[in-house]
Parts: sequence; structure tokens; C-alpha cells
Amino acid sequence: MSKSFERYQKRKLISSYFSVTLSIALVLFLMGILGLLVLNTQKLADHFKEQITISVFFKDAAKQVEIDQLQKSLVMASYTKSAVFVSKEEAAAQHSEEIGENFMDFLGYNPLKNSIDVQLNAAFVSPVQIDSIATDIGKRSFVEEVSYDRPTIALLTENVRRIGLGILVASAVFTLIAVLLINSSIRLSIYSKRFIIKTMQMVGATKAFIRKPFIWTNLKLGMLGGLLALLGLFALLYSLDRNFPGLGFLDDVLSLTLLFAGVFVLGGLISLVSTFFATQRFLNLRTDDLYY
Repeated sequence: MSKSFERYQKRKLISSYFSVTLSIALVLFLMGILGLLVLNTQKLADHFKEQITISVFFKDAAKQVEIDQLQKSLVMASYTKSAVFVSKEEAAAQHSEEIGENFMDFLGYNPLKNSIDVQLNAAFVSPVQIDSIATDIGKRSFVEEVSYDRPTIALLTENVRRIGLGILVASAVFTLIAVLLINSSIRLSIYSKRFIIKTMQMVGATKAFIRKPFIWTNLKLGMLGGLLALLGLFALLYSLDRNFPGLGFLDDVLSLTLLFAGVFVLGGLISLVSTFFATQRFLNLRTDDLYY
């Protein structure tokens, strides 16, 4: 009978540890995903911003040497990611391929212009900065027109700002929820041992002596939950990187290392603090209050 009771108690204890560890791991995993969103929102925004193209069209009288000089100066500019010359013949071929027929057959001539397609570094993609860049380029006498989609740029800039702000607010809210969930799991675990805590206190054990095993146990559970969360995050990142290699989810090693370290430390820290206050609460309760 005694052995059967011991086995029951051991299973109950293991089940309690498992549910605490799993709760911590799931919460930290979700927090890690939110952290990845924070880290990669700017990267995704930069990726879309750098797809914006400024097209510089030249007059028919423009000399090739003038075009080449402008292209070289654009390539060397701090705001330029790439500057590619597109001849009127190449532009005509691309346009014919897109519409599925050779438009020059019925026009009898090529109305398109030689041009340079300029893609900007993400930091310079804003309506004000692009207006300034386009005005500066358009001052050349051999440039006929500088074309870009200003409404799309304005919309993209505004949406990136809103999404970034929304994610920061969500991060703060979710961090609070994570702390509360982990704290609740640990408090429930310690609640089941409240009579043991009070018995130890009644036979003369100090508060620090009683707290120590609880803190150490839940600290280990918090770190184990953190490790499980990190394994899940790494698997998720590896899968995303294989499916979307162009976005470079694993490229920023320093930021990922800091994020992973933060998730791991947060798991241990929340467990430590929650255990301290939970045990302190039951240590301060009167014996009669333990039944409520």
C-alpha cells in the first residue's frame, strides 16, 4: 500500500513538473516568435522598399557618354542599391513579351526611351527623400523624365510605420501575458504543496531554507522550458530560411543570439521571481487560511 502511494505521488509530481515545463516552453516559444517578428519586420520592410524603382528616361539626343557618366555617379551614390541601363531596344523586347505581341509592327517605330532603372537603399525610400533625389537627377539637360510611383511609396512608408508600432504594442502586451501565465502555472504547482510548506515552517525551518528547493526546482524547469522553446524557434527559423532563402532569416547571427539568450534568461528569471513570491505568500498565510 505504501509503495503504491509512493508511485502515485511520484507520478503526480512528474505530471506537475511536466505541465509547468510545457506551459513555460509554449509561452516562451510564442514570445520568441513575437521577437522574430520584431527583428524581421524591418528586414521585410527593407526588402519591399528596395523593390521600388526610379526610372530615368533620356532624350533621344542624349549622348552615350553622358548616360554612362550619370550611371557611374548613381552607382557611387550612397542612396543607390543598383543602377541598370536599359536600352530602348531592350525595353521594347520586354514590353512585347509582356503584352504577347510586337507593338512596333503596327506602330512602325520604337517610341520607348533609353533609361536607367535605379533601386534605392531602404533607408532612402520615403516620399520626401525620393522627391529630392528625382529632382536632383532631373536637372540634367539630357534627362527627359524621372518616373516613380509616389502614391505606392507613401502608402508603403505609412504601413511600415503602423505595423512597426503595432508589433511593439503587441510585444509589450504579450510579455505581460507571458509573465502572468508562467506565474500562474508555478503558483498552482506550489499551491499543491502548501501544507508541506506550512509543516516545515511549524517544525522550525527558516523561510529561506523552505524557499530554496522550490526556487531551485522551478528555476531548472524554467531553463528546461526555455531550451525547448529555443529548439522550436530554431526549427521554425530553419524551415523559413529553406523556403524563403532570399529573406535571410538566419543571416543576422548577433540579433538571433541575443533573442535566444533573452528567451532563455527570461524563462529562468520569471520562474525564479514567481517561485519566490508564491512561496512567500504561503509562508505568510495562517494555517487556517490554507484551506481556502
